[in-house]
Amino acid sequence: MSLIKTLLLLIASNLFMTFAWYAHLKTLNNKMLWVAILVSWGIAFFEYIFQVPANRIGFNEAGLTLSQLKILQEVITLSIFIPFAIFYMRQPISLNFLWASVCMIGAVYFIFR
Repeated sequence: MSLIKTLLLLIASNLFMTFAWYAHLKTLNNKMLWVAILVSWGIAFFEYIFQVPANRIGFNEAGLTLSQLKILQEVITLSIFIPFAIFYMRQPISLNFLWASVCMIGAVYFIFR
């Protein structure tokens, strides 16, 4: 159950993180930089509300190592970023997404073996 909590919190965190880091490129591109920074910080606040408990639960209750938590974070980030880039930011589909995913599968294998 702790692992599921960790995963759900990491997914929520990454949704906020992706929008905080990249959505301003589309939605606030014509605004002053300080506006984009403040909006991004406001969104990132919610990222941390989910990220910090996810890491604590994953490390203390689920028994994940620091490296395992980081790789889970990166896999979830890529899983959220690819659809975000394609559907929200209208970026072209690229084989680079596939190759990055293959590399992440390798990273998961080596960290969790």
